[in-house]
Amino acid sequence: MTARRDPATGWVPRADGGLTFGDPRALIAQAPLADRAASRLLLLERATARWQHRRFADVTTLVQPGDCLILNDTRVIPARLLGRRLPPTEAGPRPAGGAAELLRLHPGPSPETWWCLARPARRLVPGVHVSFNHGSLVGHVVAQGDGAQRLVRFEATGDLAAQLEAVGDVPLPPYIRRRPTPADRARYQTVYAQHEGAVAAPTAGLHFTQAVLDALRHRGVTVASLTLHVGAGTFAPVSPSAIASRRLPAEWFTLPATTAEAINATTGRGGRIIAVGTTTCRVLETCAAVIGGLTVVTPQAGWTTLFLRPPDPFRVVDQLITNFHLPGTSPLCLVEAFAGGALLQRAYRAAMAARYRWASYGDAMLIR
Repeated sequence: MTARRDPATGWVPRADGGLTFGDPRALIAQAPLADRAASRLLLLERATARWQHRRFADVTTLVQPGDCLILNDTRVIPARLLGRRLPPTEAGPRPAGGAAELLRLHPGPSPETWWCLARPARRLVPGVHVSFNHGSLVGHVVAQGDGAQRLVRFEATGDLAAQLEAVGDVPLPPYIRRRPTPADRARYQTVYAQHEGAVAAPTAGLHFTQAVLDALRHRGVTVASLTLHVGAGTFAPVSPSAIASRRLPAEWFTLPATTAEAINATTGRGGRIIAVGTTTCRVLETCAAVIGGLTVVTPQAGWTTLFLRPPDPFRVVDQLITNFHLPGTSPLCLVEAFAGGALLQRAYRAAMAARYRWASYGDAMLIR
């Protein structure tokens, strides 16, 4: 029997007991606000099952002295490359085939290689070449990976890193229905981004300005960072294999010793850990360990496949700042687990009625 959709909100009970909602395309923000901190903020209180409509700048008073705010300082690379296919025997600068797109995911086994998502994958097979920017950059498909993944060796006129930076586009999510502009290079990036490697922004962090961060530090809030290079899987609906295996596509992370020390010191004195974004939350929960009867985080670097979904517990994170997520995606599953499905349904209903802006360039929630 098919689950009945709520006609007011579009939410539908899922087979796994969670909740999802209908088509949110009318609410998806297609461009960022001029002022990052001018976004709206839905403050969701789990203890009272109530919420308030606020502004994101209010976070400077909602986070308390002695708390610890954790940021994901990954930096988005211009990962999207649009070119033309060349016949397997022709690697010259004159395109002779159809359109081709490569999305750089992570470096390959040598400095000039990258694992990429390829489109159309059926035509981008080993031996095919792709020309970009009239031949100033050429990609040679050398191996085939899972699904649409391809190992590509790049050659460039001049410096390869400079060409990849110049030719590549900002990898805006597919639900933003426009081409990237030069302004997106700055706005689809957090103000604290440091370590290159992401193909998607940790979007909860897009709301922060340097003034907001300075105000939090002045208030007595510890601000610390970790890195998770967000992959393309963040856009994709949760696959049946992910649900069955309880694993997401692997993403590289680093949790430095200084951040682990700040977190453990905060929890030791009774402060709260506030994760900025679901990516930050996944790293913190990946690095949780019980030592001497206490839950702590340990400094680590590696790949995480952690898939948090109802009814999974959270051992480290006390509060979560996040955006409004699309149905059937892994970030929404994590937020359902953190907030509780029934409460989240009611809060999302209120946000939809109030016309909150959805997804990457949209508004924010603080769940506490």
